[in-house]
Amino acid sequence: MVPGRRIAWPPTLAAKRHERLRAEHLRFAPAAPQGGVLHCFVLDCSGSMLAGQRLALAKGLLIALFDRASSLRADAALVCFGGTGADLRFGPAVPRWWNERWLQPVGGGGGTPLAAGMRKAAQLLERAARRKPAQERWLWVLTDGRSSALPERPAEAHQVVFVDFERGALRLGRCEQLAQAWGAAWMTPEQLIG
Repeated sequence: MVPGRRIAWPPTLAAKRHERLRAEHLRFAPAAPQGGVLHCFVLDCSGSMLAGQRLALAKGLLIALFDRASSLRADAALVCFGGTGADLRFGPAVPRWWNERWLQPVGGGGGTPLAAGMRKAAQLLERAARRKPAQERWLWVLTDGRSSALPERPAEAHQVVFVDFERGALRLGRCEQLAQAWGAAWMTPEQLIG
């Protein structure tokens, strides 16, 4: 490891894919930006995420990601989409008191308005860019990709990570397709967890 540099795990795991971790897979995080960091999490709360406890797994993963953001004193935001629309549930702010009680009322059901979720995230990122132009902005999309929408990549997101919750024998692979189209990292929850 290079002294004074942290491993950037999402890009490292995306490079690793299903192989054993090797030195050439390692990606390093740049020095902390002067303007801070914003992590915008976009959570799919559609009916398909209820199958196989995907939404519960995503909520658990969100708690860990919010804890990490808090320990790094990074700003975080949570956009949830499902049914017929999307709404902002938290932030952007440093999640000082974030815990699982905040996520318990987040339910699931209905359609997968991915485009609405991306529009809401894009608006949030645009406002953040105007308020803090030097801030590094990450967009995390936690979804099973069960949507026919092909939204545009939010222009103000510096880094995008798709966390793919699609399971089962019949896989559509839309998260991976969107990640490739957007030049984003793609990974499964298991890759992100450990």
